[in-house]
Amino acid sequence: MYTITVEKECGCFRKSGMKNNIAFQDKDAALMEAMRLSNEMNETFCQKHEFRVQEEGNTLLIGVAERPREGGCCGGGHCG
Repeated sequence: MYTITVEKECGCFRKSGMKNNIAFQDKDAALMEAMRLSNEMNETFCQKHEFRVQEEGNTLLIGVAERPREGGCCGGGHCG
């Protein structure tokens, strides 16, 4: 059994109607669906976050990170 888990359910995820913790019998099917979901989230959500798939045992984790700001600023508050 393989599970797709979204690390952090941001507001866009909750509003989207997508489901978290989806189980699959087949690893390839789970991986294809995880990639499809992360691509859809990266293309259609508000662009505040960036989503990526990581394999952790039998879990395909869709990780969430802050999207870098335009102009190269890291968002740490020291760029001006």
